[in-house]
Amino acid sequence: MQRTEKYFENDAFRKTAAGVILAAEADAKTGGGRIALDGTVFYPEGGGQPADRGTLTLADGTVLHVTDVHETNGIIWHTVDALPEAAQPGAAVTGTIDWEWRFDKMQQHTGEHILSGILHQMFGAENVGFHIGSDAVRMDTSVPISAEGLREAELAANRIIWENVPVLITYPTPEELAALTYRSKKEIAGQVRIVTIPGADVCACCGTHTAATGQVGQIKILTSGNYKGGVRLSVVCGGRALREAQAMRGRQADIGALLSAKADQTAVAVHRVYDEYTALKFAHFGLCSQLFDALAAQLGPDETAIRTVPGLDPDGLHRLAARLSEATTGLCAALTPSEKGTGYCIAQAGGDVRALTNALNAALNGRGGGKPGICQGSCAATPEQVEEFLKKDL
Repeated sequence: MQRTEKYFENDAFRKTAAGVILAAEADAKTGGGRIALDGTVFYPEGGGQPADRGTLTLADGTVLHVTDVHETNGIIWHTVDALPEAAQPGAAVTGTIDWEWRFDKMQQHTGEHILSGILHQMFGAENVGFHIGSDAVRMDTSVPISAEGLREAELAANRIIWENVPVLITYPTPEELAALTYRSKKEIAGQVRIVTIPGADVCACCGTHTAATGQVGQIKILTSGNYKGGVRLSVVCGGRALREAQAMRGRQADIGALLSAKADQTAVAVHRVYDEYTALKFAHFGLCSQLFDALAAQLGPDETAIRTVPGLDPDGLHRLAARLSEATTGLCAALTPSEKGTGYCIAQAGGDVRALTNALNAALNGRGGGKPGICQGSCAATPEQVEEFLKKDL
């Protein structure tokens, strides 16, 4: 079978093309299949860039939805949601890509080139991992880069966008390629396609890119973290960067409204609320300690103590059960109601409550465990039901 002509390599802005079906294979599992064309505007998944989506329209007007595209031995296969009889070798089709989907990928991919090239220039960083995800671009570098270094690189990358330099596609001869310094993640056999962004990057790449850097719009690094000796970056470009900024502004407005603070004062307001929360947390801890001491003081030496206190967190439950078990050798249990049932902590000085805990979990749809003297967990029952279960064998 002849190889598929790749129209997207010469013109990434071409949205539609007439073609002829070379082969069609049905998929009994999905009811669709896959179609190979003599030429296509659809980019196949590869090099970190997702496949294009769109439609193939047959001569009789039947529209097939393209959900995936892959290349095998130079032949590009289009996965479609249906494969009617008219979709036979020799039949004419018109392919149309989802342009909004494609242009987003072009912005992300070109932005990745710019940022990767700048990181390589500034820090000698190699891009050892790249993927255009549904929300952000993931980039992995070969060397660690400080937060300040990333800020400087982000600024330099956006300057390349502001300069609106052309994105150049060339096919060097073997002699020209030998004399050229360029980035490449692997050895490439045959003709090499070079993408050059003046001032930023020279890289071997088969993907789709914008015609000029201004079309990328903006590059924004969202997060960074240590990863295998380098850093893993989450990056958004173009429309994604705008949507992220709008969402961030919306979140800031919500926070400002809750804290009665202006947009430029939300951080100060959050620090104030955090300090207030910390003070309340310490006060709550002290009051709980007083309550736990008072509950323990009411117990006899071998008395059973099952106490329900609303609003306790796991630490509070543990503290209460432990305090009760200091005052009696009988069975002790701290309970607190929750949205899903009851949080519990069971303890007994010198005893082993693990079997009882397992039985409670089995009977009341619970989960939890611990050491012989104290076990903790939660169950799908009310505190009254838990107390009734614990008392039935006493």
